[in-house]
Amino acid sequence: MWRAGFLQERAKQKIMNTQKSLQETYAPHSTCYGCGPANPKGLHIRSFVENDQVVAEWQPEPHHEAFPGVLNGGVIGTLLDCHCNWAAAYHLMKMQGLDHPPATVTAEYHIRLLRPTPTDAPVRLVARPVEVKGNRVVVEGELLAKGQVCATCRGVFVAVPPDHPAYHRWD
Repeated sequence: MWRAGFLQERAKQKIMNTQKSLQETYAPHSTCYGCGPANPKGLHIRSFVENDQVVAEWQPEPHHEAFPGVLNGGVIGTLLDCHCNWAAAYHLMKMQGLDHPPATVTAEYHIRLLRPTPTDAPVRLVARPVEVKGNRVVVEGELLAKGQVCATCRGVFVAVPPDHPAYHRWD
């Protein structure tokens, strides 16, 4: 039983390594620090749709640590914020029948750091929309390390109009 679950997870990771992420598909020139493929110093989150949620695997490095072996809380916040924003944008795109996600921004964001996040293994990000009202999406997310939930978040993300400064961020 354990081996079957392990092999299934390894197969998912291989797909994630070869498949184009939401960011690479819809925003290849984005320079966002958390999720922009074109930011040479960014975190390069790669988010993928999995059933009704958006998931990502990300490997911390020593320069992301608050102190030896523990991921910095600000980095955790950035990972969850960007990842949840993509979940909101993707969900709006699908609901509205668009061919490209709308530009969305964070309107409100709450994070709970539940336990230290180790940096010696990949972290898993999971985000799912829980409420939609027009162009506003409430998303809940989790950051897991070694199978344990280390942080949770709840954010409100809003699609912005063409005159907003963030509107062309994915061009």
